[in-house]
Amino acid sequence: MNTMTINGHQAVISFDADLQMFRGEFVGLNGGADFYAKDVDGLRREGEISLRIFLEACTEDGVDPRKHFSGKFSLRVDPELHEAAVIAAAARGLSLNQWASEAIRQAASAQ
Repeated sequence: MNTMTINGHQAVISFDADLQMFRGEFVGLNGGADFYAKDVDGLRREGEISLRIFLEACTEDGVDPRKHFSGKFSLRVDPELHEAAVIAAAARGLSLNQWASEAIRQAASAQ
């Protein structure tokens, strides 16, 4: 996954083949703030503009710009994967929740 940090905010970067441009989308915000450019310098510049406009609108509307997360989410997997995960967790002496949390932590830090 490609990410870019702009003024302390994370954006996921992808390439839009139809437009032949890079696309950035900020994550963890209470609304959409995306931006496009043909190169990395332009992407950073457009990202700063998009973020500034978004944050100004939040200030004007009295809205917290950051999304808040509860730490809980539901995950659906097929029964065979569920069983395999329970076995893997038990083999390490962990609950399924502890095991899944560690797996997610490792995957998220590997980006």
